[in-house]
Amino acid sequence: MAITANKIVSLEYEVKDGDKVVDSNIGGAPLVFMFGKEQIIPGLESGISGMNIGDKGDILVNADDAYGPVNEEALQEVPKDQFTGIDLEVGLTLYGQDEQGGTVQVSVKEIKEETVILDFNHPLAGKNLMFSVTINNIRDASAEELATGIPQENKKDDDCCGTEGGTGCGCN
Repeated sequence: MAITANKIVSLEYEVKDGDKVVDSNIGGAPLVFMFGKEQIIPGLESGISGMNIGDKGDILVNADDAYGPVNEEALQEVPKDQFTGIDLEVGLTLYGQDEQGGTVQVSVKEIKEETVILDFNHPLAGKNLMFSVTINNIRDASAEELATGIPQENKKDDDCCGTEGGTGCGCN
């Protein structure tokens, strides 16, 4: 069975930026997703299209098809006093909340006398990435998976997740 739209795909991967490994799930849980639903970066998705169970490959994904180019408008200058108690250094990764309440990762780009320049770009923006992949499994999506876009393997075991009473039930 080949990878095509709406198939549930399970794979192992290692990602390199040049010679440096920046991410890997080898020896851990496989990445499971529904193909064709933009659940992984576009360049990797197009690179594995048509592969079969057991196939291995190296896929070079250009920055534009990975995390995009570096966006100079994604830099923000904020008052240094907002970081009281934090030992700031260039390259430090910080986490905060965006306007929708989601987690956002930023890095310290520059420290000035009164302000700090934060970089909201993804850490891999502007980088060409080499993925080494092994296709572990491919299967048809169930009717529920087609409706939700969520593979069964990625669902929480606890039925309370996503409900108003979900706090304290292992979902947070």
